[in-house]
Amino acid sequence: MDAPRDIGLYIHIPFCKERCRFCAFYLEVARTERIDAFQRAFLQEINYYQRQGIIGNRPLRSLYFGGGTPTALPATQLTSLLQHIRTAWPTDESVEITVEAHPSTVSASDIGILADAGFNRISFGAESMDEKDFGPIGRPGRVADTEVAVEAARTAGFTNINLDLMYGLPGQSLSSWQETLQSLLLLAPTHVSCYALTVEEGTKFARDVARNLVSTPDETLQVEMESAAETLLQTAGLARYEISNYAKPGFASRHNLLYWTDGDYLGLGPSAQSYVNGVRFGNVADLTAYGSLLAEHRPPLEEYTSLSLTEQQRDALVFGLRLMKGVPRRRLSPDMPQHQRLAALDRQGLIEWDEEHVRLTTLGRRYADMVAQELY
Repeated sequence: MDAPRDIGLYIHIPFCKERCRFCAFYLEVARTERIDAFQRAFLQEINYYQRQGIIGNRPLRSLYFGGGTPTALPATQLTSLLQHIRTAWPTDESVEITVEAHPSTVSASDIGILADAGFNRISFGAESMDEKDFGPIGRPGRVADTEVAVEAARTAGFTNINLDLMYGLPGQSLSSWQETLQSLLLLAPTHVSCYALTVEEGTKFARDVARNLVSTPDETLQVEMESAAETLLQTAGLARYEISNYAKPGFASRHNLLYWTDGDYLGLGPSAQSYVNGVRFGNVADLTAYGSLLAEHRPPLEEYTSLSLTEQQRDALVFGLRLMKGVPRRRLSPDMPQHQRLAALDRQGLIEWDEEHVRLTTLGRRYADMVAQELY
């Protein structure tokens, strides 16, 4: 009998103090009455899935509070949500409990409350360590907010601290990006995520690009920036373990690894996505509709797809290729229809094989989205 699949929980907090210009996620500006409506519906969603037995007796390996900006909620409200979750479901003894935070929305007192409640990983959206980069992307706050927040987290007892960065920002040069990385390393994070700026349809940034107010990201420059990040971060002891992520030994994101190693995850909150027991499903991206459905004791879903075994194997391959170590060859079924496509990608120099794994090459990582499309 196969061992039970690892499972984690993703909690989408759909609020921010204001929307950054590049952001395409579902969120609302934080207001007390909307936050209260979210909390009522969220507790109903926990009760619904608890009755359904979707998690069973599996202990949660990770809890991830994302958004939005979770710290747009009062710290005491976040700790209350965490308590309800831990009452509803068992957690692993070494469960990883992450909270995303915007440095300017969280005080030292808030961080202390979160640490005392059991949050043991915190992820700050630094985006850049050069304030001139903030204006074009509408990112509020100051670089000093990040520095103060990291110090407060360390004082509160957090030993697992992630910092998010974006590269290819309007006006950003290769040298200024390298300076951002060097400044970031002075804060001694245990994990760093680096994301290339993209133009997402429907965002304020996309409208700015269309009106020629800012330039489209330079893809050639972004490739050089990606290479510079790999060099600087790995020299500092942060190993690249996934296309966008670097970590000190033992600090790879447990929650994100569920996505890339074919684990299960249940998503709660408006727009949250789930993959459990071979089924992908997604919540409505609307807080009012989310609350109304749950008030009627109905799941707040807008998407539900049961995957065949072949489709599950395909998805495990596509997501697993994001890992630097790639996908174990033993997980590639001989009758998978992707074998011919993998052979073609090999001839193009986009993937490589060894005795145990198939992985993306350096060139393949540059065109990872194209590789994924070829395998679907």
